[in-house]
Amino acid sequence: MGDISIPSILSKILFSPSQPRHPANFQTKLSCLPFDFPLFFLQTIGDFMAETYYIVPHKKHDSLVTQAYLQRGYDAEEARAGTWFCSRAAHYGIRTHNALKAIHLDDVLGSKVGRWVPQAKIKKFPSRFAASEVWNGNYKLGQAVAVDAMETCIKLADKYGTGMVSVDNATHYLWGGGYVMDAALRGYIAYTNCTAAMSEVVPFGGKTATIGTNPHSWGFPTQDAIGFPIVVDWATSTVAMGRVQQFRREGKPLPPGCAVDAEGRETTDPNQAVALLPFGGHKGYGLGLINEIYSAFIGGSLPTLRGRDGGPENEKKGSTFFFQVIHPEAIQGNNFAQGRSQIENIRAVLHNVLGPGNENCLLPGQPEARNGELSKKNGGLLFTRAEIDEFNHIAASVNEPLWNLDEFKSVQI
Repeated sequence: MGDISIPSILSKILFSPSQPRHPANFQTKLSCLPFDFPLFFLQTIGDFMAETYYIVPHKKHDSLVTQAYLQRGYDAEEARAGTWFCSRAAHYGIRTHNALKAIHLDDVLGSKVGRWVPQAKIKKFPSRFAASEVWNGNYKLGQAVAVDAMETCIKLADKYGTGMVSVDNATHYLWGGGYVMDAALRGYIAYTNCTAAMSEVVPFGGKTATIGTNPHSWGFPTQDAIGFPIVVDWATSTVAMGRVQQFRREGKPLPPGCAVDAEGRETTDPNQAVALLPFGGHKGYGLGLINEIYSAFIGGSLPTLRGRDGGPENEKKGSTFFFQVIHPEAIQGNNFAQGRSQIENIRAVLHNVLGPGNENCLLPGQPEARNGELSKKNGGLLFTRAEIDEFNHIAASVNEPLWNLDEFKSVQI
């Protein structure tokens, strides 16, 4: 399929042979990218220029994150789920939804402000549908709920071919791609959506944020065909708010078409951005609206009240989650062309998609797979200096020793 490495593809997109890798040229090219340029590309482009990353051992990272959760009152099981998820996000290079985002959310929307409930118990309602469960999350830590829900879906899919779990009164589960990727690596097709913790996205044609960033995440077990699972995972805004926070932290401008200021005017200044725009105009708006409709069926309430103070006392302010897992054998036909097996057919289809003229196209999930290989190769989790500084804020807040840059090896990427 040709050279489908990220550096090769982005070089072709962003630079010509006569145009060196200078930040000014990079920003000029970046500003010309289509409005609906896929998020899995955007998550890589912002990091394309060579940068120093510090290699933090898993044990050191996990110890600090676990302590942060425990000191907030979460029990050992919740801390374990939260830490496992944050470590996975960092391993796969998801810099918008790693531990820094997780602890920040708990500070501003979670246990620190009395909205998320450490050690809460999930209530599971009776259902007349054997392959479907409906839960009341009772504002339990989102990662702990999501891990449990996906595991339940897998067990249901093993028995019934498919399994679904809907969760009302939920919090925030961070990176949906992590849950579907884990299921895909175990051999299942998986999907999840959620309503974001706050309404931060302006509907197409509007000026006021009234819907969430509302991600969709699909995972497909394609690793036996191409070496990694296909993971289609995106917020329905042009970028996630976590990306705005990252750019603000690192002093970088936003790409055009991502955000608006307090007056509803488009801005590239992450310090002025107060709301986000949907990717692809009306298309991203429609996809984000799907989550709000799922939520309405599950039991979620008005999106403009989520994560905010005020409003009628009898209105709800939590998010909702939806999970679905399908066993591949449950949808397998018996008429593959040329006698191919299911996995051979998947391989043939993907090779056909990346046929002549498309050899340099990326597949969704490929950036995460590459980042995972980098983490494995370097023997730890990769963080920038700015991120290390933020981890030290967390360490100070829980009376843990600060991280010293001199104790970490570094790598230029």
